[in-house]
Amino acid sequence: MKAIVSVLGKDKKGIIARVSGALYEMDVNVEDISQTILQDCFTMIMAVETGADSPKFDVIKQSLRALGEQIGVQINIQIKDIFDAMHRIDTPTK
Repeated sequence: MKAIVSVLGKDKKGIIARVSGALYEMDVNVEDISQTILQDCFTMIMAVETGADSPKFDVIKQSLRALGEQIGVQINIQIKDIFDAMHRIDTPTK
């Protein structure tokens, strides 16, 4: 399953390492990553794919939320198909 992980919060040392480490421990592969810092605000988007030994999606989601609380950032994960559907702009048909 492909998914999108987003991370938002005050910039601090180790955010990328902690999030990517947690994903690794859950057999989730990071396929692409983009991060930036805007006036001390850390933002990161990751395209990920679960592996054969990954926990169920809800377990991954809860684990990432708990990690976010632990390190003081907000971490969300969405299934890529749902993410794509939410951000698609449909043009009216004639």
